[in-house]
Amino acid sequence: MKRRSLRYSWTLLPILVAALLTVGLWTGCGTDQSSSVTGPSVHNPSLDLTVANPAIQKVMAIQDRHTPGLMQIDGVVGTATGVNANGVPVVKVYTARQLPEGLIPMSLEGTEVVTEVTGVIHAMKGPPGGGGGGGGGHGGGGVSHTAKQSLPIQLGTSGGWAYDLANGYCCGGTLGSLVQKGGTQYILSNYHVFEADIVSGGNNRVAQAGDPVIQPGLIDVNCNLASAQTVGYLSGIKSLPSSNVDCAIASVASGAVDPSGAILEIGTLSSSTVAAYVGQAVKKSGRTTGLSRSTISGLNATVSVSYENECAGGTAFTKTFTGQIVVDNKHSGFLDSGDSGSLMVEDVNNNPRAVGLLFAGSRTAAIANPIDDVLSFLNASMVGN
Repeated sequence: MKRRSLRYSWTLLPILVAALLTVGLWTGCGTDQSSSVTGPSVHNPSLDLTVANPAIQKVMAIQDRHTPGLMQIDGVVGTATGVNANGVPVVKVYTARQLPEGLIPMSLEGTEVVTEVTGVIHAMKGPPGGGGGGGGGHGGGGVSHTAKQSLPIQLGTSGGWAYDLANGYCCGGTLGSLVQKGGTQYILSNYHVFEADIVSGGNNRVAQAGDPVIQPGLIDVNCNLASAQTVGYLSGIKSLPSSNVDCAIASVASGAVDPSGAILEIGTLSSSTVAAYVGQAVKKSGRTTGLSRSTISGLNATVSVSYENECAGGTAFTKTFTGQIVVDNKHSGFLDSGDSGSLMVEDVNNNPRAVGLLFAGSRTAAIANPIDDVLSFLNASMVGN
């Protein structure tokens, strides 16, 4: 999202000891010690609840058949395929508010329906920061994600279009990651961070190829462009309003960005990507909430998102996205205003693989484009090891 400013009898003891020794011998021979404190469990990809899992596919098909009707219900803002508390695949329905009992069915074609009140899901240009943001975006390690960095910068930092100021406010988001296209490196973020200004009304400008991309964003320099630094230039390559992803890229200014693609508090990435699955542990590095962690709770999501025509401007269009990723976002702890453009990666220590590009959400749910969809649209690849 983009920001605008138990007892036993002693007579049984020998028997119990023998039994415990026997169990110990058997369990000591296993190769997958998932409860070991000395290392992680062995990962079995066949158990992943990805979109390739037959059980997930079955529920996704049911979800898809009923989504058009569900989205017509006043207050429904999205649907997805997830799991219930017992790990059984279910259809999820997201609502802007608590709806009257019986309005949402309890099951569809024999599959349970779980309703979640998420609030409105949106891509945010704010809160608008007439006085700038500043002071926020500190990760667990005390690293500032809003401060002006020495060149070359790391990503996962505040940034945006240099002229993202209109109607008395300035806007910005996150410079998420580095991608490569045709031998050239580009900064990856969202359309609504880089190229959302499509009317000249509030600032007599529209975003166009060649315009500077800065770090930090205007919201973190009191809306004063002179206090920021140019790190890239708009490429003019943007996804919306026609595509099913929210992305844009900016060519890197010479020497301005770490060519390894390192991200604050995450480090370098793998050049490979990984598909999302329900229950997957993920993390991201962004302008407002810094380094944050969560888990994926829904796949194949359909959500409707409104976009403004400039910073603090009017509604330009509403876009319904399909096939999206939903992430738990309790109290906006994973994603908040100004984190738009953050790259979501698997939660591993070294060279994590990209999972999705974060762009929208609410106080309980965050939404990401599957990263492979983004890269396919851009005809690009991740910069990494």
